[in-house]
Formats: sequence, structure tokens, C-alpha cells
Amino acid sequence: MNITKVDVGGGSIAVVSSSEILIEDVQSALDLMATVQYETGCDRIVINKSLLSESFFDLKTRLAGEILQKFINYRKKVAFVGDFSAYPSQSFQDFIYECNRGNDIFFLPTDQQAIEKLSMLK
Repeated sequence: MNITKVDVGGGSIAVVSSSEILIEDVQSALDLMATVQYETGCDRIVINKSLLSESFFDLKTRLAGEILQKFINYRKKVAFVGDFSAYPSQSFQDFIYECNRGNDIFFLPTDQQAIEKLSMLK
């Protein structure tokens, strides 16, 4: 796992990259949050969708909801980056739409858009 700290006007954002899946369950999401906090002190995180288990994108597993609730509970802002059109489920697209309307969790196409969005948050 590689964590890059990006300094922006509103503070710092951690961009996480890896060649393997880092978030497979709730515990691995908590571990990632703790590692990012310890190594960078950042409470805003950019995560590529390739770092997420495929079961995250199947809302029937409830994994996405459980993981995102942990990000909210621990006051972490997160942007997931990638092409989410590969998941044509209307319920998943609605889920993305609702997340993007909020202030804590976003699904965006590029790292740059994610950094820009997270940099505008307090």
C-alpha cells in the first residue's frame, strides 16, 4: 500500500494506492482508516475502486453500507474513484447519486476531481 499526502488549501488529503484489494470487509476498512490517520494525519481520503472487494458493489451484501457507516462514524471524508458504469444496477446508481449529494462520501471518475471535491469540505 502506498499513501500519498496531497496538501491543498483546506488541509491535506491522503490518496491511497495499491496493487491489491485493501478493503474486503468492515475490519479492513477500519484498518485502512487507522493506517491513513497514523501515517498522514488526514481525515480526507481518496480510494480507487480497484482497492475494493467486488462484494462492495453488490448492495445486497450490505458491505458498502456497513463500511461507509464506519467512515461517517469516525468522521472521515472519502472519495472513491473510478468508472462505476460497469455496475448498471439502478439501485447502485441511485446509491452513488445520493452519496454524491452529501458531504462525506463521493463516487467520482478521477483522482483530480476527488481531490478538488474533498478540498472544498471543512
